[in-house]
Amino acid sequence: MVNLLNWDSIAPRLAALAAEPVSDRDHGLSASLLRALAHDPPPPFAVRRFHDLPVLSETAAERGFGPHVDQTNHSVVVDERMVVKWLAPPVPLPHPTPEIFAHLVEVGFTGTAPPYLALTRASDAGEELLALVTGYLPEARDGWEWCVDEAESGGTRFAGELGRLAADLHVALSTLPGGSSARQADPAARAADALAEALALTGGADGAWLATRAGALAGELEPLRAGFAGPVIRIHGDLHVGQILRWRDGYAVIDFDGNPTVADTGVRQPAARDVAQLTTSLEHVAQVAVKRRGTPPAHAAAWAARARAGLLDAYRDRLSGLGRSDLLDETLIRPFEVEQECRELIYAARHLPRWRYAPMGVLRTWYPEENLP
Repeated sequence: MVNLLNWDSIAPRLAALAAEPVSDRDHGLSASLLRALAHDPPPPFAVRRFHDLPVLSETAAERGFGPHVDQTNHSVVVDERMVVKWLAPPVPLPHPTPEIFAHLVEVGFTGTAPPYLALTRASDAGEELLALVTGYLPEARDGWEWCVDEAESGGTRFAGELGRLAADLHVALSTLPGGSSARQADPAARAADALAEALALTGGADGAWLATRAGALAGELEPLRAGFAGPVIRIHGDLHVGQILRWRDGYAVIDFDGNPTVADTGVRQPAARDVAQLTTSLEHVAQVAVKRRGTPPAHAAAWAARARAGLLDAYRDRLSGLGRSDLLDETLIRPFEVEQECRELIYAARHLPRWRYAPMGVLRTWYPEENLP
C-alpha cells in the first residue's frame, strides 16, 4: 500500500514503472496522481490534457475492475468518476491514443469514455506514455458479457446501435491526418500470408478440416488483388465487441491502442477492415454462447446472421445520412472477414490455444460439409 501526497513522493514511483509496473500493491497511487495533476507536473513528466479533470471528493476511493476483466494494462477506478489506465510497461511515443483522443474531442465525438489526459515522461531513450485518464462509465459491461447475453436470448436490437456508433467513429476519424498509409502495402499478399500461416499453425483434426477449405478461403480473398480504390482512414484497428461497453446511458467504444498482435499493417486502412472485425466478433460471440451457455449451434448461427445484417444496415444508413457513403467499400468486407478469422487462428496458436474453438466454429458455419465440391 502507498500513501502518496505530492510530486516529490510520487515521482520516484513513476520513474520505476518500466522495471516495476503498477499493480494492486500500489493502492493509493492513482488517487494521489489525480490530486497532483490539478497542476502541471515537474520535468521530466508532462501531461497532455483533453478535458478538465473532475474534482475528487475528499474521501476518493480506488478499486480495480476485478479478476474477471482481462487487462493487458492495469486500470484503476478512482472516486467512481475516473479510470487511470497504467501502461504496463510504459510505451514509447508516438502512441496512437493521445492523438486520437485529441482529435475526437476536437470534432465532438462523444461515443467513448470522456478522455481527460495522457501522462508522459522524458527519458534517455525518448518520451514514453505512462498513463491515460478517462471518465468512468457507470454500470458498464464489455461485449464479451452483454453481447453473449444477447446471443443466448436471441436479441438483436443492439446491432443498430453498434452500426451507428461505428459509422460515427469512422466519420470522425476520417478527418484525422497523418499516420502510415496502407496504400503502398499489398493487401492480397498480406491476407494470403495470414491464410498460409493459419494453415501451418492449426494442427490436428481442425488443421485437416481447414486444409480441405484452403481453396475456398483463398477464393474469398481474391477481391483484395484489386487493392483499395476508396479512402483509407485512421481506423480503430482492434474493433471487436469487447471494445464496446454497454453502460447506463448507451454504448461506448474504448481502447484506441491498436492491435498489439498485428504489426504488419499501417494505421490508415479502409473502414471495411474495422467493420469486418466487428462483424466477425459477433460470430465469435455466437460461438461463446454455444460453448459456455449451451445455445444450440443453429440458433447461435442464425442470431449472428441477423445481428450482422442489422449492424451493416445501420452502418450504411448512418454513413449515407452523414454524406460519407464513400467510406465503405462493400467488396472488401468478406475478404477482410476471412483474413480476420485466419488471424484469430494465428492468435490462438501463438497466445491462447483455448480460443481456437471460436474461429474454427465460425469457419465450420461458413463452409459446411454439404457445400464441399
